[in-house]
Amino acid sequence: MATRRGFIGSATGIGTATLLGYSASPSHAATAAADTAAAEAVSQQTARSSLLAVNAGMRANYAVLKSELIKHLSPVVVVQNDAKGGRFTLVTKDGQQSANPVSETFELAKSIAHVPLGIFSVIAPYLANKVPNLPNANRIDAHDLVMVAFNGSTSTAWIEPLQAYATKLATARRQLASANLPAALTTSCGNILDGGQKFISASVAAKKFDMASFETFSGSVYPDIRTNMEHASQAQIKGVQDIMKTWRAKVGEEAWTDLYCVVLSQWTTSVLNQNTIIIKDCMNAAKVATHLIDLPGLEPPADPIFTALDNLARIVQDNIAAEMVFPKDTKVADALKGQQDLLSDEILIQLGSNTTTPMAAPNYNSVASGVCPVPH
Repeated sequence: MATRRGFIGSATGIGTATLLGYSASPSHAATAAADTAAAEAVSQQTARSSLLAVNAGMRANYAVLKSELIKHLSPVVVVQNDAKGGRFTLVTKDGQQSANPVSETFELAKSIAHVPLGIFSVIAPYLANKVPNLPNANRIDAHDLVMVAFNGSTSTAWIEPLQAYATKLATARRQLASANLPAALTTSCGNILDGGQKFISASVAAKKFDMASFETFSGSVYPDIRTNMEHASQAQIKGVQDIMKTWRAKVGEEAWTDLYCVVLSQWTTSVLNQNTIIIKDCMNAAKVATHLIDLPGLEPPADPIFTALDNLARIVQDNIAAEMVFPKDTKVADALKGQQDLLSDEILIQLGSNTTTPMAAPNYNSVASGVCPVPH
């Protein structure tokens, strides 16, 4: 029995065309020949440019979609981490509303807790570039120390800037009682300021310091730093929870269940960011993994709200694109929806990795769990 392949293969070109319902006219054949000739005449670079133009077109269309989608993102809370505990902005279809909800206690407590770091920042370039025999010596990277101690320990150029910083400490210490802080916080701030001034005075008088003397100072005020951290945390939790409760009432329960939160931070505070931890308990628990987004950067962006919404628009449109573009491969779809690069698994395979591990969702610590529950 003749198969379809054998039957068609036994016919001539024109006969086959006729059999299939059309005739190859001379003009059609000429056009095909001309197309072939034109293809052969195109240079490799021109051909490759035409291929790359396809992706350029995709990117242009993608950017248009993203810019339009930004206008429809709602509700969204954008958090800019800053020295005041964070600037919060609620974005809805009706507009934007911003607030710094954390009380000044947060900033004051952290300001004094930073005294050891302030002193370190002055003296670090003048450290000896060899790790001494200290209890934590095995935790100090010797090469990092060499790079930080770039001025060397023989110079005394650190004295003047350290004395200038000591003046700030002395002024703060004299006026501390008038700041009307809680008693325990006043005591801890006083101890930190006193310890800092004592270290500076001794170092300047001796015209020298070392890692051991600095760690003796910083270790002595650590319990007081913990007290300041406790007060700062209490102030931040209350401020964030209060603003989230207020905005939840404003937005309404139904809309709040779909709330997106974008937290802008720097790399050094992007994992278990303090505001992220607090916010998660004020969101729909079922959507925290996908709707609470930490967006670390190098420096605070010039336009934080646009930056947050621009990135969120990409995330939202990728959520839909992932399922439509990769309906037959949920793992690749999840990669497009998340932080994993689409080529990562294939690269791991080609490099001989035995496993391909999908990126896990953040595991946020629970703080005051249930304070801002959302029914779902």
